[in-house]
Amino acid sequence: MANRALRSIVLLAALVLPATAAQPRENANTATASAAFDANLVARTALPTAPAPAANAIDLSHIDPPVDASPVATSIGGGVASYYGRRFHGRPTASGEKFDMNAMTAAHRTLPFGSLVEVTNPRNGKTVTVRINDRGPFHGGRVIDVSRAAATELGLIGPGSGTVELAVLDSAA
Repeated sequence: MANRALRSIVLLAALVLPATAAQPRENANTATASAAFDANLVARTALPTAPAPAANAIDLSHIDPPVDASPVATSIGGGVASYYGRRFHGRPTASGEKFDMNAMTAAHRTLPFGSLVEVTNPRNGKTVTVRINDRGPFHGGRVIDVSRAAATELGLIGPGSGTVELAVLDSAA
């Protein structure tokens, strides 16, 4: 029982005594150590001076960005254009890709695959740019077969064919 009373007194004393009683007293040197730390921190946060640029360095702030040159159109004449669509949709073209009647593509006898051609209908002034991905046309005096989407834009769907002017687009100015 005496043991229990002693424990109660110790517990009560621990609760009553201030919490700072167990902490050590501040050292007099702490203030000077804190001041030295602050001075060192300020010295570390300042940026070093930049070195002088080398004699052969290029100042990038004075260089103009490259200008994207618009494609230059080289006329290759004109003639009759027709279109092909639903019957050939999904079939392989001469370039190996599947024909998509909804894409802006065309067939030409001699232009390289991937060439961009500006096709203009002089009757209504409408122009489209198509990519050559097939060979043809092989009917009469036609010069180009365009996809159904291109023919729609050019206004060739009703008549089925029409006179057009062709120009190959070059990306180099």
